[in-house]
Amino acid sequence: MNLSFFDQFSSPHLFGIPLILLSLLFPALLFPSPNNRWISNRLSTLQTWLLHLITKQLMVPLNKNGHKWAMMLTSLMVMLLTINLLGLLPYTFTPTTQLSMNMALAFPLWLATLLTGLRNQPSASLAHLLPEGTPTPLIPALILIETTSLLIRPLALGVRLTANLTAGHLLIQLISTASIALVPTLPVVSALTVIILLLLTILEVAVAMIQAYVFVLLLSLYLQENI
Repeated sequence: MNLSFFDQFSSPHLFGIPLILLSLLFPALLFPSPNNRWISNRLSTLQTWLLHLITKQLMVPLNKNGHKWAMMLTSLMVMLLTINLLGLLPYTFTPTTQLSMNMALAFPLWLATLLTGLRNQPSASLAHLLPEGTPTPLIPALILIETTSLLIRPLALGVRLTANLTAGHLLIQLISTASIALVPTLPVVSALTVIILLLLTILEVAVAMIQAYVFVLLLSLYLQENI
């Protein structure tokens, strides 16, 4: 029983082909095909408004030098948002519940922001490791602590996204299993459990959107520290 709860986090295969590849291609169907109504199309207008809103929110903490990262950060935000929301559909697989994928996104991007700071302003980047006015006896300990907190940032990014989505999916499956099991014996309690399940599903939609936004927002804040 316990193993079956975690089966939803394994990628399904069909004829030896991972179905995650097909699910990642699905968002391409949302893009409109070029025609005479491309500009006035409601779908393209909605997509343009959404992309403008996301880009504006992500660029708020960045100065002008960081706006060159706008395309990459916005693309990452849209990808995480799409994957998280598609993973809430029945009989689907959520790639962002895998720590390996989240770390593969977090570590290179964090390293890019760190190397950008070391290349452009090495003194200012290294100055973050030692707060101003630190007593001399505490300097070695604070440098060690700040270095550890700096190196743990990509792990925190990946674990935060993985833990929140994994916990939500497990909770939904546990409550849905309980509601089905209670139907023959306690139908009233089962109906109340279904109501709780619907509210939890709405909460999980919000969590999926918020976690994608937090992931990219923290990357933009790390970038701001180094530019």
